[in-house]
Amino acid sequence: MSKKGVSAEEKRTRMLQLFYEKGECFQLKELEKIAPKEKGIVANSVKEVIQKLVEDGLVDTDKIGTSVYFWAFPSKAVNSRKHQLEDLQNKYAESMKKLRMIEKTVEESKENDDVEEKRNSILEEINDKELELNVLKQELRQYQENDPQKFEALIQKSEELKEAANRWTDNVFAVKSWCKKKFNIEDNVLNKQFGIPEEFDYIE
Repeated sequence: MSKKGVSAEEKRTRMLQLFYEKGECFQLKELEKIAPKEKGIVANSVKEVIQKLVEDGLVDTDKIGTSVYFWAFPSKAVNSRKHQLEDLQNKYAESMKKLRMIEKTVEESKENDDVEEKRNSILEEINDKELELNVLKQELRQYQENDPQKFEALIQKSEELKEAANRWTDNVFAVKSWCKKKFNIEDNVLNKQFGIPEEFDYIE
């Protein structure tokens, strides 16, 4: 039986651990030698892993003379996750605002129990996300920069929360779609009435 390969996410985690443990700057060719030996990342995938980490803001890079160097420290990753948390909180506040406006329209229409059930379902989902956000904020405050394992757990939890947030964003769009069909309102008119910006969308 062939040995199971290392997943893309595991490669990212191992590469970050390598940077944190070494606390040094490296050229790509150096990482292609070190990563396979110390972290089990095959050499021909090192460049792709590094590029993804740079794109996500978890690894820094700069050109010094004719050489390009890469480095990463736990504090950099923490700040990146804090920014993501702030973005998630803003999305949450924005969705709550839209929900209240939609809720008001639904109440004024005096529609049936099916509408009430949809409204309550969205409210319950958003309340759950609010609790999870509070937990994540507490963990960020308690985070110690020299604890990579705790940081990786926090990364995973942040990703799960992002997926959950996108689910209740889905619900907001569902209620919006219902209002459009029920009241025969154009999309741009509905957006304007509820103050929904064009860029309101799922969290990437």
